[in-house]
Amino acid sequence: MNKITIVGAGRVGESTAQFIAEKDMCREIALLDINKGFAEGAALDIQEVAPLFNYDTRLYGGNDGSLMAGSDMIVVTAGLPRKPGMSREDLLTSNIDIIDGIMDDAIKHAPDSLMLFVTNPVDVVTYYAWKKSGWPRNRIFGQAGVLDSSRMASFIAMETGYSTLDINTMVLGGHGDTMVPMHRYTTIAGIPISNFLTKEKLEEIVERTRHGGAEILALRQNSSAYDAPAASVAEMVDAIVHDRKRILPTVSVLENEYGHDEIAIGVPAVLGKNGMEKVISLDMNDDESAMFQDSATIVQQQIDLLKQLKNL
Repeated sequence: MNKITIVGAGRVGESTAQFIAEKDMCREIALLDINKGFAEGAALDIQEVAPLFNYDTRLYGGNDGSLMAGSDMIVVTAGLPRKPGMSREDLLTSNIDIIDGIMDDAIKHAPDSLMLFVTNPVDVVTYYAWKKSGWPRNRIFGQAGVLDSSRMASFIAMETGYSTLDINTMVLGGHGDTMVPMHRYTTIAGIPISNFLTKEKLEEIVERTRHGGAEILALRQNSSAYDAPAASVAEMVDAIVHDRKRILPTVSVLENEYGHDEIAIGVPAVLGKNGMEKVISLDMNDDESAMFQDSATIVQQQIDLLKQLKNL
C-alpha cells in the first residue's frame, strides 16, 4: 500500500501507527487529529524510531481533512474516550457527530479508499459510515472480533499455561458486552477447548472477555485499552495490505447473511486487497444462533436509535 491515514492521534491511533510502521505495511502514514500539534508530535515521535526499528515508512500529521488525499485506507480511531461507568452505547450520540465530519472529508478527499472503523460503538458507527458514504460494503468495515478473540485466547493461555501460539478462538456478534463466543471453534493445537477447561471455567473466561476493556479502564482509571486494540487493527491491515485472504471476525454490513440485512455486526469475513471481500456463513447450533440473534437485536436497537437521531 502507498498511504494509510489514521484519524485520531490518541493512544489507540498512535499505537496503530507504530505497529503499521514497524511492519512496513505502507510508504506513508498520515496522522489526522483535531489537535494539529498532537498529530504532528505523535508522527514525529514514531518517525524518529525508524532508524532503530529499521523501517522506511514516512509519517506526518495535521488537522486538515485534505491529509486524507491519496489514501488507500483510512483507519478511524477518533472519538470520545470511554470513561468509568460509561457503556459503548453512551458514546453513540457524541461520537456519531464526529464520524459525520470524518466521512465528509473521506468522501471529498479519498473517495476510493477502504475504511476500517475502531470508534465505539463500532457496529453502529460502521453501519452509519456505510449508509452515509453509499460505498459498497467491502470498503466499509470495523474491528471488534479480532480484539475480543485475542483477549479470550490470552485468558485461556493464562488459565491453562499453554502457548498462545496454539490457541484459536472465534468471537462474533456485537463488540464487548454483546459478543458471541463460539466454543465449538475454540481450540488448543486443534483440540477442542472442552478437553482442557470445564464449562464453568470457560464461562468465567467469557465473562472476563466481555468486560476486558472495562477491566483495563478500571485499573488505569484515566485510560482505556490501546495496545491490544491497535494490534488488532494492525492484524487486519496486514491481511489487506498483503492480500492474505485471511478469515477474521470483522464488523461487516450483512446482505441477508445470518438472517439479517442492512445491519453491521461481527462475523467471520475474508480480508484481502479489496477489503472485506466475503462474509463466511457458519452453521450454528441452537444456543449459538440464539446468542447471535440476541446480539443482533441489541445492535439493531442502537441502529434504530441512530436513525431517529440522524433522520435516516
